[in-house]
Amino acid sequence: METYSPNVFENLAELKSFFVEGMMEGVPLVLTVVPKSQAHSFMTQGSPDLLVTVSSNGLLGTHGWLPYDKNISNYFSFTKDPTVSNIKTQRFLSGPFALGAELCSRTLVVSHDAKLLFSGGHWDNSLRVTSLSKGKVTCHITRHIDVVTCLALDLCGIYLISGSRDTTCMIWQVLQQGGISCGLSPKPVQVLYGHDDEVTCVAISTELDMAVSGSKDGTVIVHTIRLGQFMRFIKPPCESSLPLTITQLAVGLEGQIIFQSTIEGRTSLKDKFALHSYSVNGKHLASVPLDEQVTALCVTQDFLVLGTMQCSLHIRRLHR
Repeated sequence: METYSPNVFENLAELKSFFVEGMMEGVPLVLTVVPKSQAHSFMTQGSPDLLVTVSSNGLLGTHGWLPYDKNISNYFSFTKDPTVSNIKTQRFLSGPFALGAELCSRTLVVSHDAKLLFSGGHWDNSLRVTSLSKGKVTCHITRHIDVVTCLALDLCGIYLISGSRDTTCMIWQVLQQGGISCGLSPKPVQVLYGHDDEVTCVAISTELDMAVSGSKDGTVIVHTIRLGQFMRFIKPPCESSLPLTITQLAVGLEGQIIFQSTIEGRTSLKDKFALHSYSVNGKHLASVPLDEQVTALCVTQDFLVLGTMQCSLHIRRLHR
């Protein structure tokens, strides 16, 4: 008999919000993630997963998170990492960071087994790997010739893609030892070219052999992972003559390419942002204007989840 996890999208009317204090008061979080492939021994089945947080000041937190417990009134348990409250035990992401390269979710990625944190935005153009258990840098690679502006990890945890101000993208293999993520290959598997300006967002799908990048030049480019071959160039529709930037990007399980475009120089929020959908073959499916700036984007089988600068959460259907 097959069993399935509850589908939150089938019960949207029942969604409730809860508040927990995870980090220092007054310091915003820039990354909150529960890695999806955390290993538990037979003896610790049912024990909490790790919920990884990074604050805007680089403070790292590894909290305990159990998403469902019917014995608790709010149905979940959250155990705050004790190291974040003690100045002597606090762990910080190593810096300094480049001028204009803010610490944000686009430059931070956690391995699916919750062992490593990959980071960009560093002053020396490096890509760094930090052990989450020790809070120390275990790998420091400089291959880009300008600041690393964005990172993304594939669903399998095999390949990491980085984008940079140098207009290129690089694909890296995640090294494993005994099935546990332990670092990155010292050289990129592929170097991808094609943009005329800074790469702002990236996405990667090993299953579909797709590496996708968006840029300040207003375009989205698709390459293959295996050969690094250029596949297609996408320029979204825009009636304005002002410069267009691609600011958020995601790839669905069926290869749908979803991204946000931003018209630079427009002060009014009206028509400044737009959301675009393209098929795996580059066919334009839909474009809709947005009144809010998207800061987080996630694609599921049938739905699109958006988080915005205005602190809103939007759930949209992918297929109409």
